[in-house]
Amino acid sequence: MDYKLAANTIRALSMDGVQAANSGHPGMPMGMADVAAVLWGKYLKHNPKKPNWPDRDRFVLSAGHGSMLIYSLLHLSGYDLPIEELKKFRQWGSKTAGHPEFGHTVGVETTTGPLGQGVSNAVGMAIAEKMLAARFNDGSSKIVDHFTYAITSEGEFEEGVSHEVFSLAGNHGLGKLIVFYDQNFISIEGDTTITYTDNVKMRMEAYGWQVQEIDGHNHAEIEAAIEAAQAETEKPSVIICNTRIGYGSPNKEGSHSVHGAPLGEEEIVLTKKNLGIPEEKFHVPAEVYAAFNTRQSELAQTEAHWNAGFAKFAQTNPEKALEWDIGQKGELPELCGKLPVFEAGSSMATRVSSGKVINALAKEIPFLVGGSADLAPSNNTYMDGLGDIGKNSFEGRNFHFGVRELGMAAIMNGVQLHGGFRIFGGTFLVFADYVRPAARLAALMGIPVIYVFTHDSFCVGEDGPTHQPIETIASLRMIPNMTVIRPADANETCCAWVAALKNTTGPTALCLTRQNLPTLDRTVYPAACSLMKGAYTLWQSGEGEPELLMIATGSEVSMTLEAGKKLGEEGVNVRVVSMPSWELFEKQTKEYQDSVLAPKCVYRLCVEAGTGFGWERYINRCGAKITKDDFGASGPFATLQEKFGFTTENIYNRAKAVLAQKKC
Repeated sequence: MDYKLAANTIRALSMDGVQAANSGHPGMPMGMADVAAVLWGKYLKHNPKKPNWPDRDRFVLSAGHGSMLIYSLLHLSGYDLPIEELKKFRQWGSKTAGHPEFGHTVGVETTTGPLGQGVSNAVGMAIAEKMLAARFNDGSSKIVDHFTYAITSEGEFEEGVSHEVFSLAGNHGLGKLIVFYDQNFISIEGDTTITYTDNVKMRMEAYGWQVQEIDGHNHAEIEAAIEAAQAETEKPSVIICNTRIGYGSPNKEGSHSVHGAPLGEEEIVLTKKNLGIPEEKFHVPAEVYAAFNTRQSELAQTEAHWNAGFAKFAQTNPEKALEWDIGQKGELPELCGKLPVFEAGSSMATRVSSGKVINALAKEIPFLVGGSADLAPSNNTYMDGLGDIGKNSFEGRNFHFGVRELGMAAIMNGVQLHGGFRIFGGTFLVFADYVRPAARLAALMGIPVIYVFTHDSFCVGEDGPTHQPIETIASLRMIPNMTVIRPADANETCCAWVAALKNTTGPTALCLTRQNLPTLDRTVYPAACSLMKGAYTLWQSGEGEPELLMIATGSEVSMTLEAGKKLGEEGVNVRVVSMPSWELFEKQTKEYQDSVLAPKCVYRLCVEAGTGFGWERYINRCGAKITKDDFGASGPFATLQEKFGFTTENIYNRAKAVLAQKKC
């Protein structure tokens, strides 16, 4: 392949796409076009006609603002991305969004918008490759053998999440992770030295990475660096590519003016003339198409060879092959009768019952993996006897993410996107604020990661308000496509896990208690797996339409139930509703919703140990809330419950006050 011609074609397509949109970032694609041409023209293992081939190399454009780079590469390589889509860059309904989006454009491995998230996903992908190789490769078969590549900008290296994941990648010895660092010393505000003078080489060496530094426009140096990185098996590799942003532009090369704005029609003409390419817009030379077509034929043969090898592997290892297929498809086994049933009247924190459920699930689902951000003994996320994941040890199923909540969540996304596993990660609920950027992207991509958030209210107690989440559950509920579940007892927790596993179109947040909760007698009350519908009538004192609806979640359900019973003894027709998940409830039919939240019942009281924000939708103008709308305090949790009004007595009194209103 003529790398120079291919790179200049990428530059031209990038310039033209951004200019047509009158919006975008042409500078980075122009600067990294040489690296991309060499990587995609010779080394990247993939098959554009089979984009989901499991043993393909993963390529992540972490510097997602330079999205015309990947769109140009996907088009030239033969993916289903016609030139017309490049002409509609950043337009309504196009496949060429402003930043690459997983599931929207074929060939895009992950959604990369916020800087640092993409390369963090790449770390997760590289870990997943190691884990699958440890499980399925043997002396005669090597069905897992691929690299993970990422192109990053200086912005990724400045963002804090990169420090988290680079540290872990070095610690784990991810030899098949190769990161290209576009060192052009330009950001939106100008020269990066105004804020950023890190010695990147020393930093990455300190993390335990192999470091090379090259001229990012010298094709021979690019080839040599890639081959040296591929040969390094014990360390992840970073290739520092010294480039010129806006390469080829006579008046804007090396300037921040080309970072985030079109070059302008006149400058594009001058640039194309300078590069020796035709002035025609969106022009692709026949030689470039031909070269990529040849490469595509070679890659199809590579995949065919892998398929033949896998067929042979399946013949000699039928059980392993079946395990592979189940993991790749994420098929859940029948769990009925396989999970713990908790004895009525027992007392247990839902974080503890969750741990027991995790260990039961682990026996039934071999592709279930997970861990915690240095809190496993408290989150109860450890799978007993199933080994740890670490350097030269990828057979296990327990992650130790360290004190890296954001890095954990971003790595989880990468593992899930790679395929072959279902992953969960744990931390305290208050630290969901660190998890949020990656959780939002998981929701946007529709990937089914599971968050185990424990210590879910001010009942954390003595640790005080810094560790007591007040607004956190409400803020998670605000994320579109995030399912939040706050179970009321041990058996609801078991069902919450099943609901989370069955949710394959987005992330699930399980919010669990630190303190013990009574296990409800399910011979009297509805089955705990009524949780699957988000809300259900737990108990009612009389027949027909209730006079009062009492709605609670999680740790407040049992005390609300006791208050409701007291009112029922006084002749009030009270309905107590357990509402563990707004999102699951909103998916039910209107008929079911009305059967739970009786529309004619105007007197309502909701109880939740967090902010009341959002509860208005369920309690209407005649309702009331027992919630916590300021920060907590340090003290034993039982004392805090009394001081903050989360007691059976106060719930009873507030309910009486609701019924006594004259306005309704």
